[in-house]
Order: sequence, then structure tokens, then C-alpha cells
Amino acid sequence: MSAPLPRPLEGITVLDLGQVYGGPYCGLLLGHLGARVLKIESPSRGEPLRSGAGATATADPYAFQLLNGGKESVTLDLKSPDDRAAFLSIAQSADVLVENFAPGTTAKLGIDYAAVSAINPRIIYASLKAYSDDTPRRDERGMDLTVQASSGAMSVNGYPDGPPMRCGPSLADFLGGTHLALGVLAALRERDRTGFGQLLDVSLQDAVIPALASNISGWLTDPEHAPERTGNHHGGMREAPYNVYRTSDGWVAILAISEPHWRSVCELIGREDLRDDPDLATSPGRVARIAEIDEVVGAWTAPLRSEQAAAALQAAGVPASPVRTLAQLVAEELERPAPMIQHRSGADGADSYTLASPVRLANHPSRPAGPVPSLGEHTSAVLDGLSTALAASDRGGDNGD
Repeated sequence: MSAPLPRPLEGITVLDLGQVYGGPYCGLLLGHLGARVLKIESPSRGEPLRSGAGATATADPYAFQLLNGGKESVTLDLKSPDDRAAFLSIAQSADVLVENFAPGTTAKLGIDYAAVSAINPRIIYASLKAYSDDTPRRDERGMDLTVQASSGAMSVNGYPDGPPMRCGPSLADFLGGTHLALGVLAALRERDRTGFGQLLDVSLQDAVIPALASNISGWLTDPEHAPERTGNHHGGMREAPYNVYRTSDGWVAILAISEPHWRSVCELIGREDLRDDPDLATSPGRVARIAEIDEVVGAWTAPLRSEQAAAALQAAGVPASPVRTLAQLVAEELERPAPMIQHRSGADGADSYTLASPVRLANHPSRPAGPVPSLGEHTSAVLDGLSTALAASDRGGDNGD
């Protein structure tokens, strides 16, 4: 059996100073691609997510576990001159630094791009921030909730007669982390050509804006009448049916985004009269009668089970899916051959969970993220390795005199 191919980022060392979600997710993605990820944490309590909901005396919260499998934890007090010097020594031979501190923090600590690139011009310094430097809000602190508010994402989420709503997933944090990883890959590719690293940054708000394409399109098309919150209807109010509908055991999501879809829905539910209605032959006509269409489709789904309704629609070529609970999702994931949510049992019998990579490479079978590091678990090994490397370098210099 031939040896496995090296993964794309093997040989790359990443210093992950990420906090909570966005930065750590970037580090996790790079680790899945083969990079060695050193998670730099405060000696006293680690990064904030370690002490979040679900933390115990012997286990980190699952939220921390999911985002930090396979990393090496190195504890350094960056406010201490000695520990900052140790960090800069590590950074001297690193390839990538990832950080999402509040604006101005890295400069105060003496580890900003100017300081790090002065000792390592090849480093790619990847910063995730709330707002871009060319905006008036560049110095403001921001988290997922506030960026969902500032980006407009919250204004288009919810129902017309209700308040703006936060999207359930941490949309800004994870879109930001994903875009940051993409930027790192591009900067590494450029370094192959030039020999030099660079500073790159991604703002959470900028990363969210592309996800609003349909809503922005609707506003650009008709600024005076573009809807904001449309519930489960299409954000641009361009499709019908496009909603979730009650079933006998839950809900089913159905969307008809083309005329063939619409005709298939009508034939499946036995409403050929609607199929043949000239007023409903186009999307604008159907949207104008969206309440009537929702009532008709809902009457058809009501006595059916969610899986039954979705299967019938899929067989007719119409996109549809049961609305699954988190319990259903996790149960299904844990049964997949290559699940996104990976379970590991420790020697003490404790369960831990890590996230796999959504990026599947044909040359590299999916593999577990690796164990979740305890706080400071790898500090001695990393610093001892650094000392050994420096000693070897000094010996090499002596031999060259």
C-alpha cells in the first residue's frame, strides 16, 4: 500500500491567537488542510471559550472542543516581556498568524504586523475584525450579534409584523473565518512567487454582505417597494411556493423556483386548475397570490408526514426537505461514514466532539481533527523544540566561522 500523499499545507505552521469562533474556525480549517496549528492562549484561563457554558473542572465546553481539535495549546502571557519574547521567537519561523482581537490590541501587546514582519518578512498575518479600515466604524468592537445588526442581515430576518431577528447560526463569525482562511491560502500562493508574506484582513461585515445578494438585488431593482423581513418567503419575494408548511409530525420546506417546478407541484397536489391559470404562469403572478398558494400547499402537506411529503416532492423534481431538529441532525451525522461532527471517547470515558472539514479533497480522505488539547498541554514541547532549533542554528554558525 502506497504512503498517503502529504496534505496541501503540511510543513506550514500557524499561530492561532483566535478567540471564540471566527479566528479559531480559520485555524481549524487550515489544520484540516495539514498545517500545524499552535493555539496561543493565556496561562490563567485560556481563550474565552474554554470557560463558556458547559465547562467543568475536567472538560472544556463542547463549543471549544468542536473548533479546536488537532491543535497544540501553548500558554504565554503576552503582557509579560519574557513570554512576549518567546512568542516572537516562535513567530520568527512560523508561516501564518491568525488573530481576531479587538482593534488596537495587538499593537498594545507589541505583536502587531509591524513587529512580527520585522523579524519574519515571510509571515502571513491574517486579521479578522468587525469592520474594515475604510469605514467610520473601523475602531469599534463587534461580535456576531452586532455585525448581523450593522450589516443589514438582521433587518431582513424575521416576519414583517415582528422585530428584526438574529439569524440562529453565528453567520458573521463563520463566514468571516471561512473568508480569512481563503485569504491565507491566496497569500501563501503569492509567497511561493515572491518569497514575502503580507498583512491581510477580513471584516465580519464585508463577509456577510455577499450572503445578502438576493435582498440587495430586490432593493436595487425597486428601492421603494423592496420588502425587508419576509419570514420564510424568498428574501427578494420572487418565488412561490417558497415557505415551510405544517405536516402531521412537523414541518417541510418547499420551493418552486421555476415554471416546471410550479407545474409539478400543482400536478402532485391535484390542482391542475392552478397549473393552467394564466395569472399564475409566471413568478410575479404567483408572488401576487402567495397567501392563496401557501394555503393550498399547506392543506396538502397537513395530513402527511414530513418525510413523506418531501419524498413525494423530490420524486416530482421539486426541491423539498423536512425541517430537521438539532437532535435529528446530530444523530444522522454520528452515523455518517465521514461525519462533520466527530465523536471521540477518551481514556477516562469522557466524550469529546470535534468538527471535520467541509472541504473534501479527492487525494486526501477525510480524517478526524485530532484530540482537543488541554490548556498549555504543548507549551514545554514547543518551547523546548524552539530552544533545540536555536542551539542547532548557533552550532551551524560556529562551524561556518
